[in-house]
Amino acid sequence: MNRFVAPVVFFFVFLVPEQVFPADPVAAVDSSGYRLTLEDAVQLGLEKSRSLAIARLDRQMASEKIRETWSEVLPQITSGFTYTRSLKPSVLFFPNVFGGDPTQFIPLEISADNSASATLDLRQKIFDGAAIAGIRAASVVRKMSEEAYRNTESAVVADIKQSYFDALISRDRLKLIRQSIERWELAQKDTRAMFRQGVAADIDTLQAFLSVENLRPDLIQAENMVGISMTRLKNAMGISADSEVILTGKLDVSPAAYPEDIASAYREALQSRPDLRQLELQVDAEDEKVFAARAERFPVLSAFGQLETQSAFNDDVSLSDSNWPVSSSVGLQVSVPIFTGFRISSRVEQAKISRLQAMIRHADLKASIRTEVEVRLSAFREAQKRIGVQSKTISVAERSYRISQLRFREGIGSRLELNDAELQLNRSKTNYLQAVYDYMTASVLLDRALGRSPYSVAAAK
Repeated sequence: MNRFVAPVVFFFVFLVPEQVFPADPVAAVDSSGYRLTLEDAVQLGLEKSRSLAIARLDRQMASEKIRETWSEVLPQITSGFTYTRSLKPSVLFFPNVFGGDPTQFIPLEISADNSASATLDLRQKIFDGAAIAGIRAASVVRKMSEEAYRNTESAVVADIKQSYFDALISRDRLKLIRQSIERWELAQKDTRAMFRQGVAADIDTLQAFLSVENLRPDLIQAENMVGISMTRLKNAMGISADSEVILTGKLDVSPAAYPEDIASAYREALQSRPDLRQLELQVDAEDEKVFAARAERFPVLSAFGQLETQSAFNDDVSLSDSNWPVSSSVGLQVSVPIFTGFRISSRVEQAKISRLQAMIRHADLKASIRTEVEVRLSAFREAQKRIGVQSKTISVAERSYRISQLRFREGIGSRLELNDAELQLNRSKTNYLQAVYDYMTASVLLDRALGRSPYSVAAAK
């Protein structure tokens, strides 16, 4: 469906098909402005698009998540230092066995005024199935982020191209209306001169006047549409709406190679679509999550070591005179889950359900791609055929208009006949303009449906 619904303009200048879109001289642009071909617009959008900036950050986030998951199997080294100041000493009670009454207890102070300890702990997992599965899943997520970036890039480029074509067609429609007004103003003068000579009737001058005035609202609407389309293009490229932009491209039919049949196009889409590849990787990631959930039932084997020094001293002893004996230890630890309250089995089932959901989404996307490819290819072929038909129609309509114009000037033709001929001519020009626009936009949508590189530009410079 066309993104522009412009009024049908019946009064355009008659030109051969190659001259339907006359090019205006390009004005100079200062340092804050842009002179853009379609390729320039795409490149500028790739540099400044906010959507792509977010996608790049997502890709960096995936890289950091991989580093995070690797931390589960890398050595963990921690250190600590503790200092304790005794406000009141700790005591132990001993029976008074030497004082003659063992039923009595004597308090003995056992703590120093100051105590400190420093530790260095090392822990290394030797086997942890869940951590290994997590690393593999994170690697898949990184690949998914790459495909997500490709998909975002494709969407941004398609939006820029579509917006560029919208700006071009709005600009060309405005040119045609302005030229039509100029031609009708000239025709109005000719009709008045013929009326003074008695060749034309008063009604002819009124019709010529109305023809000019009826184009004024179309001119206002076309001028507004140019401004709107340029604003949309700037937003799609990610540049300021205040930037001055001059489009140096034009609506033109460029050759493009596409598959001849639906089956070939569908195969290309299955091989190239980044969103489909992303869902395929999602299925792989869900497989790893299933394995990770099951791996929680496996034993976890870890090695550990500790180095510790400690001291205790009273206030009358200097720190340098205190003793700092060092102790160390190493060992192995095995942790085996015996009963977890059905937590592990529940997580396994949840992972299986997520995997099944991903598989269904993948199958659904493949079916949607098949439909999308068929629709886009059909729309492209239709626009292609309409261009050929309309280019022939314009030449016939131009000849009909010239004959009617000559008959009117000679006084043997009516104004109604001339208006009808011009109506047919302008419809032909409008239809040709729309067919070219539809062809170019259909090629953009077809490229995206096929998953082709976003850097392929179909417009002429």
